Amino acid sequence: MLRSNKTLMGENNRRTGSVAVIGGGPAGLMAAEVLIEGGAKVDLYDAMPSVGRKFLLAGKGGLNLTHAEPAEPFLSRYGARREEIEPLLAAFGPEALREWVRKLGVETFVGTSGRVFPTEKKAAPLLRAWLHRLREAGVIFHMRHRWLGWDEFGALRFATPQGEQPVRTDAVVLALGGGSWARLGSDGAWTPLLAQRGVAVAALRPSNCGFDIGWSEHFRTRFAGHPLKSVVAAFSNSAGVELCRQGEFVITETGVEGSLIYALSAGLRDEIETAGTALIHLDLAPGWELPRLVAELSRPRGSRSMSSHLQSRVGIKGVKTGLLREALPAQDFSDPARLGAAIKALPLRLIAPRPIDEAISSAGGVVFEALDARLMIRSLYGVFCAGEMLDWEAPTGGYLLTACFASGRTAGLGALACVKAGCQGFR
Repeated sequence: MLRSNKTLMGENNRRTGSVAVIGGGPAGLMAAEVLIEGGAKVDLYDAMPSVGRKFLLAGKGGLNLTHAEPAEPFLSRYGARREEIEPLLAAFGPEALREWVRKLGVETFVGTSGRVFPTEKKAAPLLRAWLHRLREAGVIFHMRHRWLGWDEFGALRFATPQGEQPVRTDAVVLALGGGSWARLGSDGAWTPLLAQRGVAVAALRPSNCGFDIGWSEHFRTRFAGHPLKSVVAAFSNSAGVELCRQGEFVITETGVEGSLIYALSAGLRDEIETAGTALIHLDLAPGWELPRLVAELSRPRGSRSMSSHLQSRVGIKGVKTGLLREALPAQDFSDPARLGAAIKALPLRLIAPRPIDEAISSAGGVVFEALDARLMIRSLYGVFCAGEMLDWEAPTGGYLLTACFASGRTAGLGALACVKAGCQGFR
């Protein structure tokens, strides 16, 4: 547990290492916690008027902290960067995160999907308790301080309401977020600052995002905002990798978005970058076998409309019927075999991901090859990175937050070891 502010004030004279944490999201706050607990002097800087803004918005509909599934499927969610994320989670994984939250006075529960939420489902109580503990422990917060890089003497540069100010410190933890939700502070403005210093930074790209399709005016006007429930989406990329997920998503003005689309978004985005478009197939009736479906569609419909026939025979109605009309030629509706095949595998061609600022998260960032095991930039001694500014991505479901917390802890411990060694012989 963190020591009290009174105790820490008595220890301040013994603090020999100062650390600047830049960024007040979960990764930065976790880094600040382990640093202050370890005896460092900690100043946290953020460009916004208050910290945790994206964290609060993410929890508006129910804060999904982590996931209760077994370790193997959990780790698989990190895809190409599983090898780099796994040791971070081994040190501070889902169970450790739940215990940490409990010690803040917030209980958690596992939902029917395996997702883990605070009992009240809100982010605000957790953040308030956390900030109170950090302030009591001695962390000093500096709001409206935008990081501008370093000056010629190696001091950190900050743009503040009082003008530019230099800050000297023994170590730095950068936790500046990715490129999504710029209005909440994650604008990716740090990327050129590190690139100018020779740090390898992969381009920021949208992740957990929606996609454009280019609906007809009739379909867009009638169905934008409608949810599409109980469907299966299948996708096979140009390399032959197949993905298949069941869930739901929403029709938008320009295309599609929602949990099912987000689960496939990394592969869909990469395919569009490689091939120009990405093709998914929707099973609009997952509980039906094709022969039974065709048999029901083959029954005479008499004077009923095709919409009524689809609804009464196979339960296809509303936006699902609209999608069939949007994607199929009119003559296919009179052919039960073709119509049935389309219901089981309706093709939708995605033409572009939505802009990164609309995405839930972003891919790209500081590549792990530029970092050591403690998340210190190899070419910038004493500078550590954490959170979404690292080059990894994961689907929604608690995986994003879990890795942000874990990487913040690792970077904080690395910076603490650095200052305790006097930044001499640290390597």
